[in-house]
Amino acid sequence: MVDFIGKLGRNTLDAMTKLGDATLFALATLRLLFTSPWQGKHFVMQLYAIGVGSLIIIIITGAFTGMVLALQGYHMLVKVGTEALLGPAVALSLIRELGPVLAALMFVGRAGSSITAEIGIMRVTEQMDALEMMAVNPQARVMLTRIIACAIALPLLVGIFDVVGLFAGYLIGVEMLGVNAGVYIGETIDKIALNDVFAGLTKSIYFGLLVGIICTYMGQRATPTTEGVAKATTQAVMLCSVMVLILDYIITSFYL
Repeated sequence: MVDFIGKLGRNTLDAMTKLGDATLFALATLRLLFTSPWQGKHFVMQLYAIGVGSLIIIIITGAFTGMVLALQGYHMLVKVGTEALLGPAVALSLIRELGPVLAALMFVGRAGSSITAEIGIMRVTEQMDALEMMAVNPQARVMLTRIIACAIALPLLVGIFDVVGLFAGYLIGVEMLGVNAGVYIGETIDKIALNDVFAGLTKSIYFGLLVGIICTYMGQRATPTTEGVAKATTQAVMLCSVMVLILDYIITSFYL
C-alpha cells in the first residue's frame, strides 16, 4: 500500500512537472509570433502540408459520418413520427459535436503524429543544432509555424467536414429514405442558430492549438533515439486524443 501511494505521488509530481514545462514551452513559443522575422514562407508550407495533406481523410470521414447519422437518426425518429426533424438532428450533431471532435481525432492521427515524428527526427539528426549555428531560431522556424498552422488548418477542415457530412446526410435522408426535401432543408435552416456554428468553430480553434502545442512539445522533448521518437509519437497521439475529448466536454458545458 505504501509503495502504491509512493508511486502514485511520484507519477503525479512528474505529470505536474511536465504540465508546467509544456505551459512554459507554449508561452515562449507563442510569444515569438510578435517578434521578427516572421516565418511567413515556412508557415504557408506547413499549412499546406498539414491542411491539404489531411483533406482526403477528413472528406471520407465526414461523408460516412453524415450517412450514418442520417440512417440511424431516421430509424429512431420514425418510431415517434418526427422524421421531419432528421435534417436538424444531423446538422446539430455534426456542427456542434461530431464535426469538431471527429475531425480533430483524424487530424491528430494524420498530422499530429507527423509533426511529433518530424521534430523528433530533426533532433536525432541534429538539424536543430544546425539551425542555431546558422543564427535561425528553431523555436520560431519549426515550432511556431506548426502550432499556428494547426490552429488555422483544423477550423477549415472542420468546415469541410461539416459541409460534406451535411450533403451526405441529405443524400441518405432525402434520396434514399424519402424524407421531403423542402421539409429537410427548411427545418435545418430554422433550427440551426449562429451560436451553434460559433460553438463548433471555437472548439476547432482550441483543438488545433492543443494539438499543435502537444505534438511540437512531445517532439522537442523526445529522447534523441529512434525508440525515443517512436515512443514520443505514440504518447502524443494518445494524449492529444484524450485531451480533445476532455476539452470538448469543458467547452460544451460552458456553452450549455
